[in-house]
Amino acid sequence: MLTIAVPASVANLGPGFDTLAVAVQVYLRVRLVSVSPDGQGTLTVRQAHPPAPAENGVERAYRSLASRVPAGLPSVVIDIESDIPIGSGMGSSAAATVAGLRLFEQVVGPLADADLLAAATALEGHPDNAAAAIRGGMVAALEHEDGRVSVAALAWPAAIRMLIATPARPLATKDARKVVPQSYSRADAVFNMQRVARLMHAVATGDGASLREALKDRFHQPQRAALIPELGPALALDDPDLLGVCLSGAGPSVVAFAVNGRDRIARKLEAIYRASGTPVTVRDVCAEPLAVETAGAGARG
Repeated sequence: MLTIAVPASVANLGPGFDTLAVAVQVYLRVRLVSVSPDGQGTLTVRQAHPPAPAENGVERAYRSLASRVPAGLPSVVIDIESDIPIGSGMGSSAAATVAGLRLFEQVVGPLADADLLAAATALEGHPDNAAAAIRGGMVAALEHEDGRVSVAALAWPAAIRMLIATPARPLATKDARKVVPQSYSRADAVFNMQRVARLMHAVATGDGASLREALKDRFHQPQRAALIPELGPALALDDPDLLGVCLSGAGPSVVAFAVNGRDRIARKLEAIYRASGTPVTVRDVCAEPLAVETAGAGARG
């Protein structure tokens, strides 16, 4: 039984709003149970954990490329198992989308990375989480003026792990986006540009000491703190081994970066949520390794 595994992702990484993301080793898995070349394109979920909604992202993505198959899509039966919490800011929607596109590849034929990313972006509306789910590692997505999307990808430093604190309180991305301003001052734009540049250098060189400053943001985290009461205390968290903290995607998950002292830092994160009366799960995870780009993929940005 073939299994497709797609990683979760931590997007934005502080200043890299709608641009940066890193894939992490928490997975959505789709098992292909059977294929019928009937041209009907029916996708049946035999079993799912947690239960899949009637209109699920895997099916939507699988059927989105039906126009590429003149004889009609094969019908498939699948199982879905996901460790990525929904509404957590860990790219669950993008993972489901990429899983559906990977399923299409398995039963129809391979897609170049550029086509895969374009299809995922069209469904997701923005490329950062999808690009990380496709490429692994850390990605910087670039939307070209002609509509193309390209990706620059870096291997994440293996020693730097992520402590992802996810409260038992989901937050819809659309609600988190409502509080983000439509425009920014030049000072705020320069502030974020400086830190994105430093963040890319820190990841490329493994310079964990630069992360605390490089993860600071003025584009979305200050506004979203009103929706996520634990974010402010987490950003202010003090520990000699803590390399930095940021919001994961649109939230409400918060991510702390560390090499050493992770158990102690995890306990400090848990204490923040305990003080707010919110149950929390803290995952200590590695980044997903950078995948090899498939032949025929488009230009890298």
